[in-house]
Amino acid sequence: MSTNMPKAQRREAAREEARKLRDAQAAREKRNRNLLIGGVIALIVIVAIAVFAIVREGNKPAIENVAVVPANTTLENGGVSLGADLVAGTANEGAPVIDVYLDFTCPHCATFEEVNGDAIDELVTAGEATVVYHPMPWLSEPDWTNFSARATNAVAVVADQAPEAYNDFQRGLFTLFAGAAGTEPTDEQIATTAVEAGVPQAVADTFTDREFIEWGVAAREQFQKDGYRGTPTVLIDGKEFEGWTQPGGLAEAVNAA
Repeated sequence: MSTNMPKAQRREAAREEARKLRDAQAAREKRNRNLLIGGVIALIVIVAIAVFAIVREGNKPAIENVAVVPANTTLENGGVSLGADLVAGTANEGAPVIDVYLDFTCPHCATFEEVNGDAIDELVTAGEATVVYHPMPWLSEPDWTNFSARATNAVAVVADQAPEAYNDFQRGLFTLFAGAAGTEPTDEQIATTAVEAGVPQAVADTFTDREFIEWGVAAREQFQKDGYRGTPTVLIDGKEFEGWTQPGGLAEAVNAA
C-alpha cells in the first residue's frame, strides 16, 4: 500500500484488504465444511451398503451357496416333500404340512419313526397331510464320513435320482442303523438297503461319490439359523409339536389342524 496515499484512503484500502482476506477465509472454511460433510455422507452410504450386504447375506438360505443341490428338495431349508403317492417332490395341496427334521443316527428320531412312520404314511396317502422330511448330518463327525453324513448324502441322491423310492429308503435306513448293533453300517449295506427299497442299482452305486455332502452340511446350518437345536424337531403348519411321543398324537394334531 503506497505511503503517499491520504490517510483516509489508506484506511479504506486496509479495510478492503481485510474484507478480501475474510471472504477468502470464509470460502476456504465453507469448502472444507462441504468436503467434510460430503465425506461423512459418503462414509454413511458405504456403511449402510455394507450393513445391507451383511444382513442380506445373513438372511440368505445357506443352501443357496451350495454348488450342487438335489432335485426335489427346497432351497429354503432342504426339505423333501411327499404327497399322496409318497414320491419326493410332491405335495397334497391345501393339506396340513408336517415338517420333520431328522438325523439317521439320532435315537429319538428312530423313536419318532417307530411311533409315527405308519401314521404319517396313512395321512399322506389319504391326502390328509403333506410331510416334509429334512434329513441332515446333525450328529456327524467333523470329517463328514460317519453314517449320519453318508446316509444324508444317500437319501439326497435318491430324492434326486429315484424319488419314488425315497420314503421306503428313508425308513429302511432307520432299520439298518438300529440293527447295526453298535457298529456303523457300511456303504455296501446302505446301497443294499436302497436297492431293497426300489432304488436302481446304478443309482445306489453313486452313493460313494458323496455328491451331496455339502448340501447336507448346509441343511444343518440352515436348521441352526432357523433357531432349532435338536432332532427330531417336528412342526405342524409351522408350529412346533412335541406330542409325537404318544401313539396317535400326531395324527390327532394334524386332523385338528
